[in-house]
Amino acid sequence: MSELPPDLPRLRTLETWLTVSLDRVRARIAEVETREAALRPVRQRREEPGWVLAYLREQGRRVPDSVHIDDCRMAGKNIGPLTREEARQILHAGQVQACAICRPDSDLGLID
Repeated sequence: MSELPPDLPRLRTLETWLTVSLDRVRARIAEVETREAALRPVRQRREEPGWVLAYLREQGRRVPDSVHIDDCRMAGKNIGPLTREEARQILHAGQVQACAICRPDSDLGLID
């Protein structure tokens, strides 16, 4: 047996009540989301990423290995900062490879 009323007028009344209730719940959700968003710290997004050159150790010397976007976790800890132009020159000259994960060559406009 169904818990819903059998006749159309009461079904329409129930529908209206549920719609009003749903609207109230959605309004409360919007209020809470707005309040929580105001409490979250705002991260300033940089306009352009930075680049780093990752090095390997070979026989006690630092050897350039790959270019990464500065927040790439694949770069490791043995890195040095690069300007946009330095990163472009190094990758264009083919001296080192571009990271296959963060794809700095794409951000630098070297590939599509």
